[in-house]
Amino acid sequence: MHRKKIFILLGHPDKSGMCGALADSYEKGAREAGHEVMRMNIDEMRFDPVLHRGYRARQDLEPDLVQFQKLVHWAEHFVVVYPVWWVGMPAVLKGLFDRAWLPGSAFRYIKMGDGHRTIFWHRLFRGKTARIIMTSGTHPFLVRFLPGNVNAQLRWGILWFAGFSVRTDWFGPAENPPEARKKRWLFRVHDLGRAGK
Repeated sequence: MHRKKIFILLGHPDKSGMCGALADSYEKGAREAGHEVMRMNIDEMRFDPVLHRGYRARQDLEPDLVQFQKLVHWAEHFVVVYPVWWVGMPAVLKGLFDRAWLPGSAFRYIKMGDGHRTIFWHRLFRGKTARIIMTSGTHPFLVRFLPGNVNAQLRWGILWFAGFSVRTDWFGPAENPPEARKKRWLFRVHDLGRAGK
């Protein structure tokens, strides 16, 4: 089996819950299989998640955002674990991507001879893979009936846009699940970690 460079991002601002347990289980499986693993927990990162002037003005990156960018570039496989809150990701996780997923870092627009930007872009992470692991308080089957796509922003608008091939696992209801169900979920992500998927 090919040993991979894996970067795990825990996107829940409290690592003591189900998301933290899933990230731990994935990491344990990956390390047991001999993969090289790096991890960041968003609750330990120090950065301003707000783009105060949008993208009209440069906002210097804090050290944790620079480290995040370096690890995404380093990794062959990127794992993001987060809870679905109000049919989306936590604000701090969205703020991380707002701040750090930048032209020249994750993608690069193609320019015309006169320097103007075209509608086309280079996906700088082509050939890399990603795994999204989500939890929700509502059963995933029911959430799928809501308007829109809960997973679209991160899967398509962020990761695919930059070149990642993405797969998703979604667990719920995740608030106080029965122990047998929790163990099945943890075994599932442990096996994914061992396989580097």
